[in-house]
Amino acid sequence: MTKIFMFPGQGSQEKGMGKGLFEEFPTLTAQADAQLGYSIEELCVEDPHNRLRQTQYTQPALYVVNALLYLKKSTEEKPDWVVGHSLGEYNALFAAQAFDFITGLKLVQKRGELMGQVSGSSMAAVVGIHAQLVAEIIAQNNLSLEIANLNTNTQVVIAGNTPEIKKANAIFTQRGARYIILNVSAAFHSS
Repeated sequence: MTKIFMFPGQGSQEKGMGKGLFEEFPTLTAQADAQLGYSIEELCVEDPHNRLRQTQYTQPALYVVNALLYLKKSTEEKPDWVVGHSLGEYNALFAAQAFDFITGLKLVQKRGELMGQVSGSSMAAVVGIHAQLVAEIIAQNNLSLEIANLNTNTQVVIAGNTPEIKKANAIFTQRGARYIILNVSAAFHSS
């Protein structure tokens, strides 16, 4: 049987992630703390300063937790393939041994810093209607939004400025879609 490990992107973070995992990898956790200049365990598990949603913190946090989870899981079974969604691509590259843990963390830290400079925008998942209809609804309502991700035939992620994302909620739900504003700090994967 083919084994595939998939790594998620930003938006999958949550307070408490990685709990119990950091103690299993004290050397890598200490290296991450030294590189980042703060406690990665405290950020992920406790998030005392509510930074976990901020891109410059989210991206290193997810990278570290996913890397440590991969290292733990890969001692039991090795994947045949690895794949990552957005930020998760860096974990897939780490798992494929394209670079070491700290090199990946440095890349992700810089990526998070650059992406964290974007503000005033957001993303939402439109679930239950096809991408073509999503595009038509955007055009019909003169929304300043664009399709950013085609996750499945009936799960489309849209991106744009925050007021438009909020305004679109009622429009899409009236058309029978489920509308979920994503836990991200900007309109990624879009112009």
